Amino acid sequence: MNDLDQRLLEAHQLGDLAVLATLYAEAAEQAAREEAAGFYLTHAYVYALDAGLAQAQGLRARLVAMGREEP
Repeated sequence: MNDLDQRLLEAHQLGDLAVLATLYAEAAEQAAREEAAGFYLTHAYVYALDAGLAQAQGLRARLVAMGREEP
């Protein structure tokens, strides 16, 4: 298990939505395949929405650019 996976598990255990949004966005950046990046980015977006974070808009824009969200 790598460091990012460990931090994700810890954030899930704590229920820290803001940290989860940030970590899933980080995972999207590190993903080797577009499908994986979209998966992680979608999670980041959902957690950002749930936490009421301003970064949700930027995450959504990235999903739109990837063709994974409608404009």
